[in-house]
Amino acid sequence: MKDLAENNLIRFKNISKKKDAIYANFKVKGVKGGVNFSASITVDISAAEVHAGDVLEKIIEECARIGVKEFKRSEFQFEGLTSV
Repeated sequence: MKDLAENNLIRFKNISKKKDAIYANFKVKGVKGGVNFSASITVDISAAEVHAGDVLEKIIEECARIGVKEFKRSEFQFEGLTSV
């Protein structure tokens, strides 16, 4: 199962407005390579080429598409881990 949506849960949380932009927030939980993980994804709605006047479903769908694409490409590292 290489498709993130098939083996993991991607849940829309909310829309938040900060001083500089409006963001769509998602929570991801899943299992990949025997590792359980959870992550938060925040997408600026202007990066999805939608604006606050659009239908909420369109905003969520476009932001989720960008968030999942970027999450798949991300590489993680442990912060401050010196020895195991």
